[in-house]
Formats: sequence, C-alpha cells, structure tokens
Amino acid sequence: MAAGIKPDSAAIKQYYQMLEGAEGQDALHEGNVRRAFETLLRETARDAKKWELVTEQSERRAGTLVRYDGVLRDQWRLPHGYWEAKDTHDDLDTEIRKKRDRGYPLTNIIFEDTREAVLFQDNDLILRADVRQPEALAGLLTRFFSHDIPPFVKFGEAVTYFQGVIPEIAGGLKGRIEAAHRENTAFGKAFDGFMAVCKASLNPNISPAAVDEMLIQHMLTARLIAKIFTEGFTQRNAIAAEIETVIGALTSAHFNPKDFLGALDRFYTAIEDAAEKLADYSQKQTFINTVYERFFQGYSVKVADTHGIVYTPQPIVDFMCAAVEEVLLTEFGKKLGDPGVYIIDPCTGTGNFAVNLLRRAHERNPRGFDRFYREQLFANEVMLMPYYIASLNIEHEYFALAGKYEPFEGVCFVDTLDLAERADGQMGFSFMTEKNAARVERQKRAPITVIIGNPPYNVGQLNENDNNKNRAYEVIDGRVAKTYAKDSKATLNRALYDPYVKFFRWASDRLGGRDGVVCYVSNNSFVDQIAFDGMRKHLLNDFTAVYHLDLHGNVRQNPKLSGTTHNVFGIQVGVGITVAVRSSKHHGYPIGNVDAAGNVGASGSDALTSGSDAPTTTPNTPTKPPARLLYHRVPEFWTRAEKLAFLADHVERKGRENALNTVEWTELTADNRNTWLVPENADQFDAFIPIGSREAKSAKGQVEAIFKTYSRGIATNADNYIFDFDRTSLIKRMQHIVHDYRVHLGRWLVEGQPKSIDGFLRVDEKVHKWIRNTKRTLLRGQKVEFDERKIRLALYRPFTKRNYYFERVFNEDTYQFPRIFPISETERENQVIIVGGYGRKDFAISLTNTICDVNFYADPAQCFPFYSYDEDGSNRRENITDWALKQFQERYSPRSDALSSDSPRPEGEGLGVRVISKWDIFYYVYALLHHPAYRAKFADNLKRELPRIPFVGDSSS
Repeated sequence: MAAGIKPDSAAIKQYYQMLEGAEGQDALHEGNVRRAFETLLRETARDAKKWELVTEQSERRAGTLVRYDGVLRDQWRLPHGYWEAKDTHDDLDTEIRKKRDRGYPLTNIIFEDTREAVLFQDNDLILRADVRQPEALAGLLTRFFSHDIPPFVKFGEAVTYFQGVIPEIAGGLKGRIEAAHRENTAFGKAFDGFMAVCKASLNPNISPAAVDEMLIQHMLTARLIAKIFTEGFTQRNAIAAEIETVIGALTSAHFNPKDFLGALDRFYTAIEDAAEKLADYSQKQTFINTVYERFFQGYSVKVADTHGIVYTPQPIVDFMCAAVEEVLLTEFGKKLGDPGVYIIDPCTGTGNFAVNLLRRAHERNPRGFDRFYREQLFANEVMLMPYYIASLNIEHEYFALAGKYEPFEGVCFVDTLDLAERADGQMGFSFMTEKNAARVERQKRAPITVIIGNPPYNVGQLNENDNNKNRAYEVIDGRVAKTYAKDSKATLNRALYDPYVKFFRWASDRLGGRDGVVCYVSNNSFVDQIAFDGMRKHLLNDFTAVYHLDLHGNVRQNPKLSGTTHNVFGIQVGVGITVAVRSSKHHGYPIGNVDAAGNVGASGSDALTSGSDAPTTTPNTPTKPPARLLYHRVPEFWTRAEKLAFLADHVERKGRENALNTVEWTELTADNRNTWLVPENADQFDAFIPIGSREAKSAKGQVEAIFKTYSRGIATNADNYIFDFDRTSLIKRMQHIVHDYRVHLGRWLVEGQPKSIDGFLRVDEKVHKWIRNTKRTLLRGQKVEFDERKIRLALYRPFTKRNYYFERVFNEDTYQFPRIFPISETERENQVIIVGGYGRKDFAISLTNTICDVNFYADPAQCFPFYSYDEDGSNRRENITDWALKQFQERYSPRSDALSSDSPRPEGEGLGVRVISKWDIFYYVYALLHHPAYRAKFADNLKRELPRIPFVGDSSS
C-alpha cells in the first residue's frame, strides 16, 4: 500500500500553478497541459513508490501497436500503471472507448483531460475525480499508487529473498564443483577439455575459477532460459551444448542440480509469472535484461567490474539505430538489408541493437530482410549469459517478424578485440567449437560497413588483490600505441587503454578503408580530457564527419550530480553517443586509414559507394581537411529520465528513421592541440608562458617553459597500508609487509620462479595489498629490506599530513618524487607548488615542502618543485629554466647584466635597478595562480590543461 497523497502536497500545489500558467497564456490544449500532469505523476510516483515515469512508450498488444503517454515502471522495468492525457476539447468517455477498443490495458490506468480524471483497475471503472479539487485528485492518485499486480508483488518479495540466498546457493555450487575437481575423474577430463578451449578462444590467461563461474552461471539461469524463452536451447546452441557436456560430467556422480537449486524455486517462479504478465516479447526482453544485470552484478561483482557491464536503455538503442538508418540513407542512399550494408555489434550484450535493427529492416526493406538476417548482420559477445540471451532474443525476433524459426548464424561467442589481424595475417586463436569457428571466419571475411554498440566503459579492476585484470591485446594495444598514444602530448596516457578506446581503434581499422559508419554509446572522457588529444586527432582524420551527443552525467567533474539520478547508465563517468561517418564524397577523395600492418586499406565491390566512384585506396593525405565536428550537450542537471525522453523525442519527431537531423548541433573546430571543446579566451591563454610541458621534461637543451620538470603526486593504490597518522603503527605494519614480501620471494624462488604471479600469491588483505608494482618487483627477484628512514611525512589531503612509507616497491608509482624530496634533509630547502583540478574539480593551488599524494585535491595533483636532485640527495639543481629567467628579466629588469638567482640583492647603490631571481619567479607563479580575476577568466582553460602564466603590468609598475 502506497502512502497516501496529501491534498496540500508540494507536487499538487505545483500542478495547479502550472495549470494557472497555461490558462494565463490561453494554452489549455493537450500538448501544453499534459506537462503539468506529467510532472505531478513523476514527482508523486517517485515519492510514493520509487517508480519511474517513462513517457511516449510503445508496445504491441495482440498484434496492435499501442502508444502510451506515460508508463510507471519499477526498478526492474515492470509496468505498474499507465497514463493517457486527452485534450480538453475531446469527449473523455469517447476517447477512453477508442483506447479500450485498440487494446490499451485497463489493469491500472488514468485517463485525464485537466478537468476530470478516470481510473480503471482490473478492467473496471473505479472512480472519477474532479482534478480541480485537491482532495479528489489526491484520493485518485493514492488509489492509483496503491494498486497491486499480484505477480509483480510476488516478484518483489522473491527478489528480497533471492538477494539473501543467492550467495549461499552460488557458494554451494562452487563447493560442489571444487569437490568434483578433486574426486570426479570424468568431470576433470571434460573440464580440462573445456578449459583448453576457453584459453584458446576467449582469454589465454583465463583462470579455472572463471570457468567454474561460467558453469555456475549456466546452472543458475538454465531454467529461466527454458521457461521464458524456448525449450531445447541448450541442445541447439553450439556453446550451450558444449557446457552441458561438462555439466553432465559434473552431475554424474550423485549430484542433481534441480534438487540443489530447489531453494530458488520461489524466485524462478516469480520471474516466470512476472514475465508472463508482460504484453510482448520486447517487454520480456527488457525485463530479463534488467533481472540479469541486477543478478549478475550482485552475484559476480568482479566480472561485472572487469567487463564494465552496463546494459543499454531502449531509448538509447532506438536513437542510435535510427541515426545509423539516417546516415545510410542520406549519405549513401542505402537501407538496412540493401547490398553493401554489413553490420556488426562487436559487444552485443543481450542483443538489443541487433533486435532493433531487425525490426527496422523488416519494416523498411522487407525484400532484403531475410538476406540481412542470414548474411549481413553480425554480433559478438565474450560473456556466457549475455551470449545466450542475445542468441535467444535475436532468433525470437526473427521468428516473430518472419513467422518461421531459423537459427541466427551471425552471433559468435568470441572476444572481438582478438579478431584484429596481426601484421603477418595470423590469428593464433581457435573459437570454442567448429560451428562457432565457422561463424567467426564468415564474420572476418564480411566487408563490414556499419559498427554499432555499447563497448565496455571500464578502465580496469577495482582492486589489484582481486586478480581480475582487463586483458591486454597485442594487435589493438599496438595500434593504440602507434596512433592515439603516439600523437598525444599528455604525460600519462593510461586511460587510452580503456576498453572503449580500444573498440574505437578497432572499429576505425575494421572498416578497412571502406566508407561506413561507427556508432557507439560510451564513456565520453575522450571528448575533453587531455590524455585523449591523440585520439581526437585520429577520429577527425579517420572519418569525414563526427557527431557527438553529450549526455553528460560525469559525477567526478560535478559532485552535485548523482550517478543514479543523472547518468543514463547509473555510473560515475560521463556518457555520450558518437556517430562517426566515413564518406569519400565529403571531400572528393577517401580519408586516411591503415590496417594493423600499416598497409593502405581498400574498398571491395560490396562497399557502400560501389561503382566507378568507389575508392580503391585510402591515401593518408596530409592536406586532407579535418572532418566536420558536430556537438550537442543536454542540460547538465537533467535526470536520466529526461535524457532518455529527449532521445525518444528526437527519434519520433519526424518519423522513426530520423534522429540526427532533429538535434540542434553546434559545429566545432578543433584547435592545434586537438581540443574539441575549445574554452573561451583560449587564444589569450595560449599566448601565456607554459608553467611546464611534456616537451620541456624530455628536452635536453633549452626549453620554453617556466619549470624544467614536474611530477604527479605519489600514487600508492594502497593508502590504508602505507599511510598512517601514527608513526609507530606504520613502522610495525611495514615491518610485517616487508616480511610477508620476503616470505613470498623465498617461496617463489624455491618453486621455480613461476610466471603466473596471480595464481602463486597467497593474498591476505589484513597484511598486504599486492599492487602491480609489488608483483613486478617480485618477478624481478628483487630483495627488500625495511628501512625506518623511509618513514616520511607526506601531504595526504589539504592541511592533512600523514606518515608515509616512501618505497617504490610498495607504491604504484612515485613518479619524480625520488628526485624532488629524495631524503628528509631536502624538505628544509625545497618547495613545491601543487596544482590540482584539471579534469575533475575546480582549480586549486597549494605550497608544500613535503611529498604530496596524487589525490591531494584532485586527480591528478601536479607538483612543480624549485629544486631537483639525484636520488641520493646530491647534485641539487634549480628547476626554473634559464629561458624563463631571461623572459622575466627582459620584461621587468632593464639591465642586461642582471644578477644570477643566488646573488645577493644590491642595497644602496644601483638604486632603482630591479633584479629578478628564480625564487622571485617561483613566488610570482604561486601568487598569480591565486589571483581571483585570473582564475575566474580562465576557469575553463584551467580545467583542461596545466596553467599558463601571463606577465602582469610592465617594468614600471
């Protein structure tokens, strides 16, 4: 039962205020007044039941397409109520009768016209209310939110039960499998065979525990697949059949999985009953996707973390598919299903993009539909359960549209990034089964022209101790290094190896020189962060037009945002939709693109621009004009629901084939540093002196920057272990950690120096966190001794110092600090300006004489020291460049024989002569970076790059 809605609630008061505003403008037709009731429903639904109002929803009921003004859905995407708004000039009863005849559900629905609201529940008229009366309106809403749909209620109860028992059930299954490894010879043989296949097909570093988890996933979800989707799937599907063989061996020795899973019967039945209540297969699809996402992230957090599991909301899928259709038609005169249109979703998840494309192909191009399904549509998935569900979803959609069953041969159980060809053309991987391998080979031969999907967004595991790394890929990592990283001016570019970045690189290469389209929804850090300057450069070189729809939601940049409220995926990083178009007709010649071997790509006869105008080579012409760059950003504080409604509106505004042409794009021009979102005052800021630069750090001669070198703050990735307010506690802990390391080192040497360090380690997080650098040190066989002199004070957070163990082995990276504060004595003479804020928070500056943590204020804190040293504390040298000294002396000191930085200042004689020293410059920079006018005027610039320093006044000021 929902809490009663009060007649004097803020939401109802706001509703009447909005109506009064519409009346004052004489605008009481449906389009204007519906916004008032929509806002009322959204606010009250959220407060009363935590439901989400989804507007402009369509579904098929008994073969008829019905479209709702609003659907109230719970967190599992189950529909609990509907809303239909009618015009004040319509006869409400007549309109209700029409909707009823069309098959609109009367389970729990409100019809209203701003004068009267009518509530139907379970096919009966429950009440009529005069919405101008607060008491009547509140009563109607209370009744509406209090209505229960029995299968949904049981499902909610079952979920609560399931969340508590699933870890126990999964743990029990894990125990049975571990026992079978020890005792069941038949299982061991079958498992070893399957394990070898997984290593060859999916990941050469895959662990037995990960394969065990695949078996657990299969057993936990096999019933749902059979009941909700189709019987016989495990016999038909190539991968499922292979796993069933292993499970058959597992269960042969007196283990009945049905009996073991009996505790979950309540949950399975609740899911099945709730799914049965849904109107069409697409609703069941959405529901099961949500159940699977929540189930998977709850049961297997590590795998969800590694792969960045976030499934794509339907409005995003619809917008992207509409955008691809639009580009195909407007740029190439092609439809889905036409010859030359070969599409792949390289990370298909549960198959939503492929399903949407099938519907569109069937509607627009029925003649080409069968060919599209059989020959021109491909999808890859590397995780077992999404692969299953994708196969089922796509095959069912074809059955619903074509009226016949036919297996979908375009879906492969494979890691897409493994399909990147090496320079020698060799692969080195097999692909699970002969049938799956045949599918992979057919896909590799296909002249792909459209790539669409939602690549994994995640940078890597949350905890090094989880031994849960994202994979390295020889070919794609090499391509990223030779392109995006090579052309980046950023000091550190680790973010360029995020999975989603690799998928952009793979997609650009996979087109192989052909005209085509890449459409991704992804983490959109690449749009404005410094590390991605090389990637931005290549995107504009690899394509002729790039659209980016910025859906924002970056909680790290704006802490006022909530990931669950404002982000379309409920994550912390910003999200955007990118549509990159390669069309040779844009500039009269094809654009630059090379394959993994460095060869120029070619377009075959199946290219989108086939015929005499088709490009045969793709010269990397340096004079090629940059691609058109079109950008639109939704309001920063829009909620997830508002962003998804925006996308739905732009698909439907001029018909389902439209998306891009209804968005108000801003055309951008990248600057010479490959910045897309060029800040205001960029030219003026660019004219100032750089405080430091990547080129200055690596240069051996004269450098044109104020500081020769600078450093990130130290990054431990193990703060709780090597930081402590209490010195004595830190000493004891570090002694224990060093001892633990030495024990492991001794055992590693005795056991033959095994290369698989993650399998070798015996991790006890109460003692030690085995970060990457510690593991690398062990693999080098390096001995470590505890040294109390390495206990130093470090600036951990603003105005907060902690004791810190300054030893490279137990830090992820100490960067340049072994040369900035190599020994404690240097803290008495050296000083460091700390600059924080670009990329995350507002700009900040501080000054310290101690080691600084990378997260001192923001990530990363950049540190500019006055002195640098050798690592033993000797050979002190000034870090302010002679070039900078000359610039300041020429600006402010008229004398040509200005004294050196260490010379005493003249007193008395030489009155009026002003000598600029390097210490003067140091403090000038520190003071200038505090100046309110400077920080206000160049706030956007300071968020994107290191500060640049202007001269203030002139020599007489």
